[in-house]
Amino acid sequence: MILEALGSVLIGLAVSYGALRWLPARFGRFRSRPLVLATGPGAGLFGALLAHSVLGPGHVVATLLASLGVTLILVSLLLRPAGPARRSATA
Repeated sequence: MILEALGSVLIGLAVSYGALRWLPARFGRFRSRPLVLATGPGAGLFGALLAHSVLGPGHVVATLLASLGVTLILVSLLLRPAGPARRSATA
């Protein structure tokens, strides 16, 4: 369990650092650099906890894959669109 937690935190850090390094130029900007760097490990740990409680012990690879998935989803929610903000047609 300790190695799963450590692995999921490292996965979260790698995803958040990679997203900060490669995504802003193409897809948009992140709201806050410290927020992204904190969300990655937190999301990884949450994903590992969730997968471990559902699958049980002995499924290390599946737990780390679930951790990766949760991290990718939560970090992607922090992206802002690249273009200017559009106004609503009803505003």
